[in-house]
Amino acid sequence: MGVADSVVPFGPRWQRARRVARLAAIGAGASAAAYVATAGVLLGQARQARRTIPMAEAPPPRCDGVYGAKFTGEPLTMVVLGDSSAAGYGVHRRRETPGALLATGLSRRTQRPVRLHRFAVVGAISAVLRHQVEAALECRPDIAVILIGGNDVTNRTPPALAVRYLVDAVRALRAAGCEVVVGTCPDLGAIRPIQPPLRWLARRWSRQLAAAQTLGVVEAGGWTVSLGDLLGPRFAAEPTRMFAWDRFHPSAEGYAVAAAAMLPTVLSALGTGQERRAAAAPGQGVRSLPEAAQEAARHAGTEVSGAQVRGRDHGPAGRWAQLRRRAFFGVGSVPQSGTATDSPTVEGLA
Repeated sequence: MGVADSVVPFGPRWQRARRVARLAAIGAGASAAAYVATAGVLLGQARQARRTIPMAEAPPPRCDGVYGAKFTGEPLTMVVLGDSSAAGYGVHRRRETPGALLATGLSRRTQRPVRLHRFAVVGAISAVLRHQVEAALECRPDIAVILIGGNDVTNRTPPALAVRYLVDAVRALRAAGCEVVVGTCPDLGAIRPIQPPLRWLARRWSRQLAAAQTLGVVEAGGWTVSLGDLLGPRFAAEPTRMFAWDRFHPSAEGYAVAAAAMLPTVLSALGTGQERRAAAAPGQGVRSLPEAAQEAARHAGTEVSGAQVRGRDHGPAGRWAQLRRRAFFGVGSVPQSGTATDSPTVEGLA
C-alpha cells in the first residue's frame, strides 16, 4: 500500500454520485437523507485521514544488489514490483526492505546467490505495473514478487480494472518464463487514522480486491499469498512496533512478518520448497478457484496456486486451485537501530 492520497472516491464519478444522492433525498425521504448524512461522515473522515497520514518525504532505501554472494552457482534473479509496500517505504536500511528480506531468505534456502532488482514505486496503482514489467523483463528474472492494491483501494479504482492491469502484468512475466508471486491487497481497515465507518468500508473493499486478484493471478499462471488478515490483527495490537512513523506503512518488523509469510510460496514457485510435497492439513486442499479465492481473502497467510484434478485444469465450477496455509519461514531477526549494514552484498539479516 502506498501513501494515502485519498480514502474515498473523489473526482467526477464521486461528484455525480453525490448529486444523485441529493436528488434521491428529495423524493425518498428519511432513508435517502440518512444515506447523504453517511456520505458526509465518510467525506469528513477521508479529509481527516489525509491530514493525519503524512505524505512521503523521502524515497525508500535502494535494495538492489547480490545477496548471498558467498554461495556458488548461477545467481537467481528476483524482481520486486508494485507500490510502496513492495519498495519498503517506512524503513531506513536496505536490509529491512521486503526485497532484501526475501532475497536473503531465498539465498539461504537455495544456497545460491540472488540478484535483486527493485522496480516498485511509492504511490503506484495497478495501472503502472505495465511500465515496471517492461523494465523488469530486461533483467530476465527467474521470479517476480508483486505487492499492489492498497492505492487502488484508497483511490477507488474499480476492482475489475485494477485486476485487469495486474493480470496483464502476470501474463507478460509468465510468457517470459518468470514465476510470479503476488501478495494480495492488504487490510486497510487496520490503519489507525482511518476511523469507523470508513474503516469498515476500507476492510470490505480490501478483501473484495484481494479475492479478485487471486482469481485473476492464478488463472494467469501465478501464485498468491493473502496478507490482509495476516497483518491486520498484529498491526492493531502492536501499532507502535508494526507501523512505521507515518502510522500507515509497516515498520521493519511489519515487513519481516510479511516476508516470512511470502517466502515459502516464493520457494515453491521456483520448485525448491520441500513443503510442496507435504500432505494437506485440515481446511486445505484442492477446490474451485472462486472458492479458494474467497477462502484466502478470509484467512491470513493462505497460498493459492493452480492445480489439476484427473489431469484437468478446470472443473464444473471453474479452474481448480490448490489452497495451502503455510508455516512461516524465518527471514532473520530484525536488526536494532544502528547495528545493520547497508551493503547489499552481505547475506542479510543475522
